[in-house]
Amino acid sequence: MKKLLIALLTLGTISSVPVIAQTKQEAAQGPLFKFLDGETHDFGTIKRGPAAPHTFKFKNVGTEPIIVMNVTPSCGCTNVDWSKNPVLPGQEGYIHLELKTEEQHGTFHKEVYIQSNAKTPHGEKRYTLYIKGVAKDELTPDDIKNNEKKK
Repeated sequence: MKKLLIALLTLGTISSVPVIAQTKQEAAQGPLFKFLDGETHDFGTIKRGPAAPHTFKFKNVGTEPIIVMNVTPSCGCTNVDWSKNPVLPGQEGYIHLELKTEEQHGTFHKEVYIQSNAKTPHGEKRYTLYIKGVAKDELTPDDIKNNEKKK
């Protein structure tokens, strides 16, 4: 009886391995973003006034080209630009943002929504990037020091 139980457990384990491998292979099919420095950018403490730029660089780690149709910030305080041509598998693209800091007061958290044909982490309709930081009228020496540490 013991041998039969071990044989059945072994057979069940072996037969599930192809299903797991197939699931991982299917997940890699199609266009797929990989953001090289993450999906969130922390500006740290910034001075209100000048525009604060940041570029999210991504690599297409999928099997089909990524086509970015539109990039929409959560507010009018952010200008956007992006790779307009299809990003082929293995190639890199970008989402460039410029935050209008004169419109920021204190702590801010913003989202940037990407409409594309790429798969999303949890099946959402669009991919979301995040920017955050603190906007002040004047920076203190501690603010500057803390920003240097983040680089």
